[in-house]
Amino acid sequence: MRILMTTDTVGGVWSFTKELSRGLLENGCEVALVSLGRMPTHAQRAWADGQHERWGARFRYVALDTPLEWMNDNERAFSDAAQTLSQLADQLDADLLLSSQYCFGALQCDLPRAVVAHSDVLSWAEACRPNGLEQSKWLDIYCELVQAGLKDADAVVAPTQWMLDALAHNFELPRDRSVIANGRTLAQVDTARDRKMQAVSAGRLWDEAKNLRLLEKVDSPIPLLIAGEAVYESARIAIDGTDVSILGALEEDDLLRVFQQSAIYICTSRYEPFGLAPLEAALCGCAVLANDIPSLREVWGDDALYFSGPESLSSWLWRLSDHPWLLNEAREIAGNRARELTAERMTAGYLKLFQTMLKRTQLTSHVA
Repeated sequence: MRILMTTDTVGGVWSFTKELSRGLLENGCEVALVSLGRMPTHAQRAWADGQHERWGARFRYVALDTPLEWMNDNERAFSDAAQTLSQLADQLDADLLLSSQYCFGALQCDLPRAVVAHSDVLSWAEACRPNGLEQSKWLDIYCELVQAGLKDADAVVAPTQWMLDALAHNFELPRDRSVIANGRTLAQVDTARDRKMQAVSAGRLWDEAKNLRLLEKVDSPIPLLIAGEAVYESARIAIDGTDVSILGALEEDDLLRVFQQSAIYICTSRYEPFGLAPLEAALCGCAVLANDIPSLREVWGDDALYFSGPESLSSWLWRLSDHPWLLNEAREIAGNRARELTAERMTAGYLKLFQTMLKRTQLTSHVA
């Protein structure tokens, strides 16, 4: 099976893409990957080079700085990349397109097209902007791009039912809708190793969805660490707090090292369609303290500890620091759940979807 994939280099979509593309390649597929949003970092480019060295002609990578649908100059989000994607589809003789951007569901080609709903601006705004978004040309273009892609796509995939429902609340979706949980597989970690009594959180500090300023209001008996970008385009944030240390943007290996040194991961997000960072942290041996929102409840069930506001979070931090047995139990339970959400499980879900889409296409062609 030959798969044309799109990704972006800005956030967690890149981690999702690395896991899925590797899984597809290990299952005998060919993958042509196109990244968008901004040019790749040195580490991202090194990963792509490593995949090419391992898989040879079965893996191709093209990097574009085409803006994403939610970026300020989104009027170019489709047009600047469409020709490249069409050319790659022909060169690869691709069987299917899997896009992490909605708009390419409308790519004019004969391929079955599936789009992945990692998040969307309208459901983000419902969680982060109680007064809604101001009408603007940018918002109109965003909505047009997303709806056009969803209208022409053969299938839409979301990592949680919550995200699929949120998308359906604002847009018309194709009939073929799937929930495939994200997955992550890390090298074996010694979760029993001694670690610092500290809590870590990770995410784009400038993104209101991450709600990281909540940590300013927390009374914590242990140090709090935040990893992530503080500035992007016109968005920026500064976080103050005597217990809070800002680590800045970290490369993946450095972030995982921080997770492995920490006892607790705090997911402060008010909007989190899935949440790869808490999954990675749990795999590294952290207990998961999560903001009590429906999507995180869907992912973690009873295997995380939930808070609702700074006082509740403070109470949990004091309780866990005073009761090592409770902390160890929380770490073990979160780790067990995280190990269920493997990249292999995710890959199997996507392969099953692809096979269904291709069979449907073959039947349609035969009838025609």
